[in-house]
Amino acid sequence: MAVDATMPTTVVSAAGNSSASNTTSSTQTAGIADNFQTFLTLLTTQLQHQNPMDPLDTNQFTQQLVQFAGIEQQLKSNEQLKSLVDIEKSAQATQALVYVGNTVAVDGSKAAFDKSATWNFQTDKDTSAKITITSSTGQTAYSGNFTMTKGNSRFVWDGKGNDGVQWPAGTYTLTATGKDSSGNSVAISTEVQGIVDSVDLTGSPPLLSIGGQSYTTDKVKRVVRPTTTSS
Repeated sequence: MAVDATMPTTVVSAAGNSSASNTTSSTQTAGIADNFQTFLTLLTTQLQHQNPMDPLDTNQFTQQLVQFAGIEQQLKSNEQLKSLVDIEKSAQATQALVYVGNTVAVDGSKAAFDKSATWNFQTDKDTSAKITITSSTGQTAYSGNFTMTKGNSRFVWDGKGNDGVQWPAGTYTLTATGKDSSGNSVAISTEVQGIVDSVDLTGSPPLLSIGGQSYTTDKVKRVVRPTTTSS
């Protein structure tokens, strides 16, 4: 048995990440800095011991100073860019933490079923759709027809198959194929709706865990305030 309802009217639009250090970049930066210090040591030593009868060519001296002054500026720029990247990653991680405990809709077709599972649909015209729900082992748990109106609609599955038998908790995949009144195929966008139970901050970007599935924050389409639906 399935329950359908229109999308809740109270919807908050979602905005479209801690990270491992870049060892290679750090090594390269340290190498440039070491070379710069080595150059200064060689330059001062050369100036102290140059031949008074054959002093250092001023053009070469100036050119070397300009080149290594540019390297020094590049080092400072790299440090500032690294700080900006760290700030951005921290902001992304903070943004991801906001989703914990909230009901969100994300692009996808796999949903975790435990008492109920919810999918959202979006079509650009009224559609007569055939819905098939399969288990993680590929067995058909439910199939039926569903009328979708233009825009957003929602499908809530109570876990019962066509024969009335209750299916166990687990991950189920929904596929939907639609046709309009003329029999032409209609594209149906499928979203999974669930509660964000945790956030993995060890990766970049952070991953939201929804019913055992992991999603990046850019997959979040909307944050939905929980509402009570009738059976």
